[in-house]
Amino acid sequence: MARKRRIAIACQGGGSQCAFVAGALNTLFERGIQDRYDIVGLSGTSGGAITASVAWLGLLKRAQGDGTSIGARILACWKDLTAQTPQEIMLDRVSVELVRATERGVLPTWAVSPSSRSFQMLSRATALMLGRPEFTDLHALLVKHIDFAELPALVRPDSPVLLVGAGDVLAGTFKIFSSALGEIKAEAILASAAIPNLFPAVWVDGHAYWDGIFASNPPVFPLLRASYMGGKPFPEEIWVVQVNPTQNDTVPETPADITDRRNQLAGNLSLQHELQVIEMVNMLIEQGALTEAFRARFGLEINEPIAVRFIRMSPELVENLDYPSKLSRQPAHIERLVGDGEVQAREFLSRLGDLGGAAEPPAIPVVESPGPGLAGRDAP
Repeated sequence: MARKRRIAIACQGGGSQCAFVAGALNTLFERGIQDRYDIVGLSGTSGGAITASVAWLGLLKRAQGDGTSIGARILACWKDLTAQTPQEIMLDRVSVELVRATERGVLPTWAVSPSSRSFQMLSRATALMLGRPEFTDLHALLVKHIDFAELPALVRPDSPVLLVGAGDVLAGTFKIFSSALGEIKAEAILASAAIPNLFPAVWVDGHAYWDGIFASNPPVFPLLRASYMGGKPFPEEIWVVQVNPTQNDTVPETPADITDRRNQLAGNLSLQHELQVIEMVNMLIEQGALTEAFRARFGLEINEPIAVRFIRMSPELVENLDYPSKLSRQPAHIERLVGDGEVQAREFLSRLGDLGGAAEPPAIPVVESPGPGLAGRDAP
């Protein structure tokens, strides 16, 4: 029997637009990639971290004989995240439209700290009014869909590794929470999703963290480092489910368009850097120039170039999204994102040769860059 190709799946963050990630993962698992490939790792940031965590739990449960669909677990979590009752739908619609009106200059900017007493009181009052904790409390959502207490008993030596990115507010450094180091708990995922203007910093083991967009979005290069993978085999391919679009057709001029593009660029900044590092490592491997000292310094034990492939939103969907849509949890909006993720994942698998493995030699798609050697190569 042929050895399965080792892969890792990296899920980018981007607010409620990560419903696209949910749709993509649903299709990947429903099409049986867990049977055709050896999934050695998953990683994620913010909403991508939440989605990747539920998928990771599904893989752990499956290894124990649980027959529950991994895709069903993911979609159930996103259903709870979606506005359901008339009160939730109305509150969500009003909140998002207020943000849009502020961006357009129709309303003045009103800044308030999420740590302030007034913000906390308003949050508690809103939660009481709506009554469904999964919609207003990320912690309640997480513990409903992930039993963190049972994770140590589920993780085996051959289990896939989960990596979650966050930014250390005080130290100004990046943090990658790793399941191989026993660091996955509710607080770690909450830290990765702590958008500064919506949530207070999350404290984990004496450190305060903000959203993973300030660290790795999503963690990609850490999937190739022994210090995070805990001695597990490294992936031969990394599949990135990308939420923030890379290219833009026109130069933004309106305040709203400028805000939207700045958010997209910020969301892709760390990804570009990590892909450039992977390309550099691949070039060193191809030239036989990856020294033992370099390997030891970065914990790299790879001998073959790493292929990185993307699952991206359709251009038609991207064209109809703006920054406030990352805050919207309207049912139709979430359904459209999930649906596009499913479609793009099916097309991705089709390009791979209907799950038969890579339909072409490994290639490194790098986010477009003006630098030499960094543009124009995309796969599959």
